[in-house]
Amino acid sequence: MIEALTGDELLVMREAGKAAATALKKLRKVIKPGITTKDIENFFENFLARYPGMSAAFKGYKGYPAALCVSINEEIIHGIPAAERLVANGDLVSVDLGIKYKGLYVDTAYTYMVGKVPPQARKLVAVSLKSLLFGIKRARIGATVGDIGSCIQECVETNGFSVIRKFVGHGIGKMLHCAPEVPNFGHTGSGASLVENTAIAIEPMVSAGGYDLDILSDGWTAKTKDNSLSAHFEHTVAITKKGPWVLTA
Repeated sequence: MIEALTGDELLVMREAGKAAATALKKLRKVIKPGITTKDIENFFENFLARYPGMSAAFKGYKGYPAALCVSINEEIIHGIPAAERLVANGDLVSVDLGIKYKGLYVDTAYTYMVGKVPPQARKLVAVSLKSLLFGIKRARIGATVGDIGSCIQECVETNGFSVIRKFVGHGIGKMLHCAPEVPNFGHTGSGASLVENTAIAIEPMVSAGGYDLDILSDGWTAKTKDNSLSAHFEHTVAITKKGPWVLTA
């Protein structure tokens, strides 16, 4: 069941989304060679403390131990911040974070290029972000999740990259993850139809190589099986009469 949200609830999500967007923007200056992934988590927790009533949505979710996810290079998603994990020049650093506010959730992610990054890595990041923007344009009343997934897949694959298949986007609102699933692949016209005043998290996860993956021994971190680079972008998007409303912009 895809549950519609009220206008007031979407406004609450927008407030949380603004905070999430500000955090990701500020992290551009924070993420530099020599910092640790734990430093990134500490920054986010200190940042969020300035927003009364807001909390890190991921912390404790299904047992996840941290306030956000930080995944580097071949790591796709769910990287656990650690004091011993250093960020280096040339790294791709994907940060995925969620905020809970007044019983509602938003979810967003961004991949940062640290220092001097090779051209192929830059292309991977650019194509991944472009595919997200294409997906958002399709997020309209009556469209299907297949419409979103097919255009993301086409954008990614025509540029020589692969869409991760095991993990997908999702509905969001009163729960962090709910119906419908929003795959980053598929066929036009397939899957659930989008309903007015609902929200979805669109999040292409893209590999420079194949889409197969492994889960590390921590039980959380997903990495590409062939150790190819990965990028991840995400926005929480409301489906409205006026078209897609990016709540985490």
